[in-house]
Amino acid sequence: QMQLVESGGGLVQPGASLRISCTASGRSLSGYALAWFRHPPGNEREFVAAYSRNGGFTYYGDSVKGRFTISRENDKNTVHLQMNNLNPGDTAVYHCAAGRGVITSSIRNQMQYDYWGQGTQVTVSS
Repeated sequence: QMQLVESGGGLVQPGASLRISCTASGRSLSGYALAWFRHPPGNEREFVAAYSRNGGFTYYGDSVKGRFTISRENDKNTVHLQMNNLNPGDTAVYHCAAGRGVITSSIRNQMQYDYWGQGTQVTVSS
């Protein structure tokens, strides 16, 4: 079993930056597709960003492209999400997820992921 724990959320003003992290225990993240999803208040959970299983490619949702960057530290079994130029529309609970059998064409599909963290709240407000 793998446990994922997110950290780094908080309250920030519009235009600010924030980095959230997800650390895995129980298993190595090597060989897993890694992703961030977010659940805005009153809306469905949506795809934010992902790393392919081999770590060679990254993917982003249209609303965060150019502002958010996903990265990983294999030696720390951790994946990060750097979020820049935040706006109130980014307010959500952010979840990390890991999937062993995720294929590229389905990398944005949350049903493909096996393990999920509890989430960290990010609130963007003045």
